[in-house]
Amino acid sequence: MAAARQAWRARRLFDGMRILDDRIVVAEDDIVTAVLCGDATPDCATEDLPEDAVLAPGFIDVQVNGGGGVMLNDSLSAEGIATIAAAHASFGTRFLLPTLISASRADIARAIAAVREAIAQGVPGVLGVHLEGPFINPERNGAHPLANLLRPESSDIDLLASLGSAGVTLVTLAPERVPEGFIRALVDRGVRVCAGHSNATAAEMARARAEGLSGVTHLFNAMSQLGSREPGVVGAAMSDPGLAAGIIADGHHVAWPSFQAAFRAIGPQKMMLVTDAMATIGAPRDAFELFGETIHVSEGRLVNGEGRLAGAHLDMSAAILNAHLHGGASLDQALTMATAAPAAFLGLSCSHGRIAPGRKAAFSMLRTTPAASLS
Repeated sequence: MAAARQAWRARRLFDGMRILDDRIVVAEDDIVTAVLCGDATPDCATEDLPEDAVLAPGFIDVQVNGGGGVMLNDSLSAEGIATIAAAHASFGTRFLLPTLISASRADIARAIAAVREAIAQGVPGVLGVHLEGPFINPERNGAHPLANLLRPESSDIDLLASLGSAGVTLVTLAPERVPEGFIRALVDRGVRVCAGHSNATAAEMARARAEGLSGVTHLFNAMSQLGSREPGVVGAAMSDPGLAAGIIADGHHVAWPSFQAAFRAIGPQKMMLVTDAMATIGAPRDAFELFGETIHVSEGRLVNGEGRLAGAHLDMSAAILNAHLHGGASLDQALTMATAAPAAFLGLSCSHGRIAPGRKAAFSMLRTTPAASLS
């Protein structure tokens, strides 16, 4: 059978490091074979992208709670995960970690089994699982029900690491809520660990870092803040060059001056755009049920009946444009935060986050004209 060849001509191409003008990407059997200057003539069908489009490596989102009307917590199945992934793919997210909000040990096991099955079935874009909780601080629970929060047991190491080499596992926990050696044991099993929903002090963060903690989940939100004499989780994230930090660029979770300050401190290689998206993304309805409570969209915010934030109504294309237009990032830096930065954090830099010969032809297209639909 003849190899399938295809080419795309873009006025602007972000290759994972910089934006290049007038480029043609050629792929064969879904592998990039060449990146050519725009005046070249490929010997295969060539698609001309819209003039306002930037062709980029597939966007990566490490925190996706739901989409397409589905929450992972309520649909612990490969089918549910496929619905979530398809909803975000329509907004440019080609790769993601389905994220489980604090749940019982039985539901954690079901979520991991569902992710394993989704990967085995070849559901597009599923890289692994993000387990956000249940080992978090009740004083910083956010939308996580207090009844679902747990203290870790020794057997939880096996549970949290049970996806194994089938995919990437990311665990968000509060360092001050787990015993000494817990983070190290997870890291030794190949799990990536982030601090989140935490009141950790700088000293507690330093101990967690020594055990292998490598990131912070949704910077500024549900964590100890930067103070003059106690840096907290935020201070640790902004001062430690070895920590990656996810951040929600919707203008509601983090004020833009705070976003800009963090961006200047951390930089695009370590700051990752995350959506923290809920079921409303890619869904016809603007409300859903979360742990028996109605969550609805109000002026672009997802709120509960008391008006408190409960996740985000945000897609990755919008997050990139927000970071560029309001967050102090150049367009290439904003794209880096959705491609190369999360790829590096997940240990996937050799396969994801770049457009170059030998890499998979998994692209996203960012429309930069405000009136244009994002895809």
